[in-house]
Amino acid sequence: MQFRGKEHLVWSLNNYLGLANHPEVRKADEQGAAEFGMAYPMGARMMSGNSKYHEQLEQDLAAFVGKDDAFLLNFGYQGMVSIIDALLDRNDVVVYDGESHACILDGLRLHMGKRFVYKHNNVEDARKQLQRATKLVEQTGGGILLITEGVFGMSGAQGKLKELIELKKEFNFRLLIDDAHGFGTMGPTGAGTHEAQDSIEGVDVYFATFAKSMAGIGAFVASTKQLTDYFRYNMRSQTFAKALPMPMVIGLMKRLELLKNNPELREKLWTIATTLQNGLRERGFDIGVTNTVVTPVFLKGELLEATALTHDLRENYGIFCSIVVYPVIPKGMIELRLIPTAVHTLEDVQRTLDAFSEVSEKLKRGYYQQNKFSSAE
Repeated sequence: MQFRGKEHLVWSLNNYLGLANHPEVRKADEQGAAEFGMAYPMGARMMSGNSKYHEQLEQDLAAFVGKDDAFLLNFGYQGMVSIIDALLDRNDVVVYDGESHACILDGLRLHMGKRFVYKHNNVEDARKQLQRATKLVEQTGGGILLITEGVFGMSGAQGKLKELIELKKEFNFRLLIDDAHGFGTMGPTGAGTHEAQDSIEGVDVYFATFAKSMAGIGAFVASTKQLTDYFRYNMRSQTFAKALPMPMVIGLMKRLELLKNNPELREKLWTIATTLQNGLRERGFDIGVTNTVVTPVFLKGELLEATALTHDLRENYGIFCSIVVYPVIPKGMIELRLIPTAVHTLEDVQRTLDAFSEVSEKLKRGYYQQNKFSSAE
């Protein structure tokens, strides 16, 4: 990537399978734009914004993730907020993971009923919150929605889908998962984390975005035919918004085709991710509990050190990566979040490992505690 006139090795792009610049994708995007322009369809899906292409993509997505039907969404963040809003009324109760994505938390802010949070990936605590929720809905006559993620984007940990689904033997609830980072990367065919954990049937509502593995814009929700039809007519973010543009829909159809028919892309992604993670562990880096391609690197340091360190990586090592600091993670900690892709090379991995070893030593000896940092150093 070019950044301020210099080439950089980038570990911060949402492009897991390398489809962003794939020649077939670019051709499909170009042809879609040439045929329809960027304006069509001119309306919401319920009005004048439907097309056979939208419907075909929905059918293909539903079949791929093992659900009866799917509904396209204009944006992932907005889509999740609206899913939660559509599913719940004031009599319903929500139980959700403590490290849920911001889109889930913002969706919950719209909920006028009760909600209970359980400790991150702690199934026993989820059971306790389900007990509380069950007592409450016995009074209100509502239902229970449990929300978790397939892959948690900051830590790379998988949600404990199988264990949560087992709780259905004790409690009556519907399970919604956000699989933004799992769709395309997880499972034997790339269908998602629910496929990887052999839990397709137990997930009631499956949500994923096109912004990660598909290198596009938008999202989808998949479920039973009845519930998906309910979403079509009750999700305010879609009812009162223009449909996804035709070039994006046509381009997404090509992306999905490549995702399904080219397993070597996913295999290359995992080769890069595994080599990177193993190399970091061997060099003594703390990468937490990740068991997916998301690769966090945890260091000890303050905000000024974090910004100086990433500046050093960018300016003097030519490596561009994202930092995460307080309040997302505890004070005194720095997280460098690396996003491997199928277009990275093993040479890129080696270069990054060497650079990380050097900046880690600088951090330990206080090099980044200066208030100013010169790229000439």
